[in-house]
Amino acid sequence: MDRPGDLPRQVAELACRAGEAIMEYFQAGNYSVEHKRDSSPVTTADIAAHDIIVSALPELLDVPVISEEGAAQTGAVRRSWPRCWLIDPLDGTREFIAGRGEFTVNIALIDNGRPVLGIVYCPPHERLYVGSLDATMGPCGAYLQRAQETIWRRLGGTHFQSGEPLHMVQGRRTKCSDELQLLTQLQAFSGGLVMHQLGSSLKLCALAEGRYHMYPRLGPTCEWDTAAGHAVLEAAGGEVLNATDLQPLTYNLRASLLNPPFWALTDWSPKAQQFWQQVHQALPPVTGY
Repeated sequence: MDRPGDLPRQVAELACRAGEAIMEYFQAGNYSVEHKRDSSPVTTADIAAHDIIVSALPELLDVPVISEEGAAQTGAVRRSWPRCWLIDPLDGTREFIAGRGEFTVNIALIDNGRPVLGIVYCPPHERLYVGSLDATMGPCGAYLQRAQETIWRRLGGTHFQSGEPLHMVQGRRTKCSDELQLLTQLQAFSGGLVMHQLGSSLKLCALAEGRYHMYPRLGPTCEWDTAAGHAVLEAAGGEVLNATDLQPLTYNLRASLLNPPFWALTDWSPKAQQFWQQVHQALPPVTGY
């Protein structure tokens, strides 16, 4: 049976354990909320999931851990690590607080700036995504295991044909000016835009499933928001690209853990690359944030 290798499945089981702890808080509605320096919320569910993951990861692969809820390390220290875990114990905390089931547990393994393993688990819907890009860990590929299923479904994204309607997924926050310019340009290059909204790293996983064509994020995100979903999407044949130069997004190579503006695409085949490069060339430079 086609399925992920041993380490990916072990990390997936750990993500599910963290997800079970999150769901206890979610279903009971019994949790506290605080706000960090950047005004982003953190709950007792975030911390509980963090504790479960960071205590168990060294038993699976003992490399440094970067977590949204962990102690900060200087860029110089972090960048000396050729391999590290990069985790968001509860991605989509605002969705969690709002009572929407669009939050995930994200665990990624970074190897020299590249996400080579990504686990994304959505506890409310029991959807478990695995993306493996390192053959030493078992078969490479993107996989989905759904609630009550024992089989692993292989994911392969979809191919975008120029001239057909473009299905774009975005979060629920207000679009920045760069994103509005992109939307206008895409209207001209495609057969129309169909907009969708979805929370957390589920957007990247939905691309891996082939449900949408593009997720542009030209406003701020952090590396732990995208690394696990990036691995899933790339393993399915897509890519997450720096919106400035359309080069693959990298991790733990910059002084900050803030991502640059990016495009996530379900199809990065040679034919698709021609289309997206034409769109990119027609746009003004991304101003960033």
